[in-house]
Amino acid sequence: MKTLIIAEKPSVGKEIARVLGATQKNKNYIEGKDVIVTWALGHLLGLKMPEDYKKEWANWDLESLPLIPPKMAIKPLKNTGHQLKAIKQLANRKDIDSAVIATDAGREGELVARWILEYVHFNKPVKRLWISSQTDKAIKEGFKNLKPSKQYDALYDSAIARSQADWLVGLNVTRALTVRYQDSLSAGRVQTPTLAMVRKQEEKIETFMPETFYTVSLMVDGQKATLIEGAKTKFKDRKEAEELATKLKSKPVKVNEIKEKIQTDYAPIPYDLTELQRDANKRYQFSAKKTLGLMQTLYERHKVLSYPRTDSKHLTTDMAATMKDRLHAVQSFSPDVVKKALKNGGQVTQKGVFNNSKVTDHHGIIPTEERPRVEKMESDELKIYRMVVERFLGLFLPAYQAKKTTYQFLVEGIQFQCQQEEVIEAGWKQVEAPKVDASYKKGETLKKPQFAINKHLTEAPSRLTEATLLQKMEKTGLGTPATRAEIIEKLISSELMERAQNKLSVSPKGRQLLTLVNPTLVTPDLTAKWEKALEEIAASKLKKEVFIKQIEAETTRLVKEIKTSNQVYTDHSLTNKTCPDCGEKLKEKNARDGKILVCSNTECSYRRRKDPKVSMHRCSQCHKKMEIHEGKNGAYFKCKFCNISEKIGDKKNKKMSKHEEKKMLKKYSQSEEEVESPLALALKAAMKENK
Repeated sequence: MKTLIIAEKPSVGKEIARVLGATQKNKNYIEGKDVIVTWALGHLLGLKMPEDYKKEWANWDLESLPLIPPKMAIKPLKNTGHQLKAIKQLANRKDIDSAVIATDAGREGELVARWILEYVHFNKPVKRLWISSQTDKAIKEGFKNLKPSKQYDALYDSAIARSQADWLVGLNVTRALTVRYQDSLSAGRVQTPTLAMVRKQEEKIETFMPETFYTVSLMVDGQKATLIEGAKTKFKDRKEAEELATKLKSKPVKVNEIKEKIQTDYAPIPYDLTELQRDANKRYQFSAKKTLGLMQTLYERHKVLSYPRTDSKHLTTDMAATMKDRLHAVQSFSPDVVKKALKNGGQVTQKGVFNNSKVTDHHGIIPTEERPRVEKMESDELKIYRMVVERFLGLFLPAYQAKKTTYQFLVEGIQFQCQQEEVIEAGWKQVEAPKVDASYKKGETLKKPQFAINKHLTEAPSRLTEATLLQKMEKTGLGTPATRAEIIEKLISSELMERAQNKLSVSPKGRQLLTLVNPTLVTPDLTAKWEKALEEIAASKLKKEVFIKQIEAETTRLVKEIKTSNQVYTDHSLTNKTCPDCGEKLKEKNARDGKILVCSNTECSYRRRKDPKVSMHRCSQCHKKMEIHEGKNGAYFKCKFCNISEKIGDKKNKKMSKHEEKKMLKKYSQSEEEVESPLALALKAAMKENK
């Protein structure tokens, strides 16, 4: 008899098959003596759409809302049905007597596999593979220690609850807004408060008024001492600051107090996903989505990184025994540090990193025992891997120690203060010891003290970056480490938020959405409450049925608020240009390679580029890329610098057939297909039917 193993992706399935010795390859699975390894393609099933429950729910109208099915069910997703069919055939084979869930060890991975097993009516014993890295060693040990799937039933309930809650709130609120205001307006329990955070920061910038103020400082041996808090430290009027400086100028300055303190800073513990995304955004301007993608590749393909979708930073106590092997793996990155650490028996100096109670589904992100093949890594993958290695090696280095000396100077009853820092042990910070400044004795009178007046201007708050937004999302409990990147990308793709030079801003459409949507969806409080409830379900402290009843009630209230709202909506994407086919106004939309103009009339299919497409064809005179223009006789190249025109195809002006012209257009230009959400497409179809 054989065991059916279900992985989440083909690449992972093939690796599991190799480790387990399965070699008989088929299109949808790999078979071995005792196992058959197959795979999903991400989610193969999803919750049914409204029209799958009732035909009348296919119509987009306010009267039918809210849509709350008596029992939510699943259905196969388009384009992946062939794989689901193959898994069903495998599951029904007479020589299959059990199954192993080998999808990603987390909430969504559990949902992927459980839905498949539920759909194919699998009623044989099921076990769970739960591993935090994809190395051969981890896979072998994981299969030696398989867990009963029942042990993860609560996690599955949590995944179902999350999926159904998003369907109920997201679909109903989005449909209500879209129909009510006749434009594609997407809202959700996590994405809307995330958008509101970005807008709140913008409002701070918009209302900011710069102010000038002055400070007085005491200059001692080239070092600046500042007024101590408690005294008046800032002056709006320069004259007031000058009066203070003049008053103190001729007075004796004494060393009033000296405080010495030994500061010890331990190395930071390993990254969790959100912190790594934040740091990668600060250091390399990587988007959260890009960082996660790079980490997945390092985890799955290169096998040099532990499971990335984790919200833990600590390690389990049993991992202390694996430190030597991991150090050997990263030796080439910092030979001296690794050599010292191995000489010390691979013992970490940061003992607090091992804490079972602070590890959730997965431990912090660290290197695996697999030696990296740097030559096979892309430069961006290497950047992320180096960040993880640097953080990991810090665990074996001594703590940073410095002596901090604080001097307080007294003049005419007013105190100034300055600090000096002397490095005792550079430790993990690996910094050079700074030059020690002049030292003083208590009661000493300073020689030739000088007072300076400093002019300052208050600075406006900065726009949020993905790093700062991720930090705010984490702090307020919006989303999970695995979903935050996806939420940010969804807001950008739905044209509610914009990203420029690593700064985030809310689009006119997004600003208006925040005024139309329900106030409770704008704040993170409701979502944070739901996320906490999902955690309680995963911990078997709350029944998913109780949670879903609360969500249904909340959905009904939210839809009612939208229906009775008196808000007015203005479509900011409408331009003053008119459609040549029907005369309606054209709307500006984002496409894959620039802006396009489409007709606002849903029954009209007119569309064109806003600006000419830049081709890969070079101008014969200035050698710069030429634009593609449309004329009476078809498409042609034009150089905007030299104003030279050229027929597409033959430079000898040989006439081309329409087929040849299309072929050349395809060669010299890229796809200009509009990126449009399924919601927008569904809305267009619904509005056409209603007309």
